[in-house]
Amino acid sequence: MSDYYQKNYKAYHEKTFSIDPTSFLAPLAQRLPHEAFVLDVGCGSGRDLIWMKKRGFDVIGFERSPGLAELARANADCEVIEGDFETYDFSSIFVDGLMLVGALVHVPHERFPEVFKNITSAIPDNGSVLITLKEGSGDMTGSDGRIFYLWEDSKAREMFKSLGFKVRDFSSAVSKTGSGDIWLSYVLDKKG
Repeated sequence: MSDYYQKNYKAYHEKTFSIDPTSFLAPLAQRLPHEAFVLDVGCGSGRDLIWMKKRGFDVIGFERSPGLAELARANADCEVIEGDFETYDFSSIFVDGLMLVGALVHVPHERFPEVFKNITSAIPDNGSVLITLKEGSGDMTGSDGRIFYLWEDSKAREMFKSLGFKVRDFSSAVSKTGSGDIWLSYVLDKKG
């Protein structure tokens, strides 16, 4: 997927940057202490970093695509780490909260728990995570060739529970890009 997002980073930015993220970011923002340190994994061109920063949070981004990372730095005026979240050691970062907005939709189901555990090693017990997943079963290939791994709510909840997380907030909504996809949005707390 890194090739898609590197080759198409400008088009991806134009398609997603103007979307108002309030509906899925506000539930996380309400759970975090004022001025919490928040890591946005798969930050894209920085839309969600800007939203959190405007609300007083200290933010840092993480992005695999160099083109998107550069846009995020320019747009959000914050540090953005470039790397692959499947191999990066997140235990070296300490943050109060994590944002995974659409970040893990390309991770196959069988690898998801390992990748999720690695990323969430950046938060302490009782830390909060926002994660959004596409609803459905199995996987689908988009018209642009990207493979998306889909989740049923009950299976996602079972997985989060097995990984030591409690669902604190949930919503589902039709994609704001006009694709018709349904997004499942969870705010999770890491059990202590």
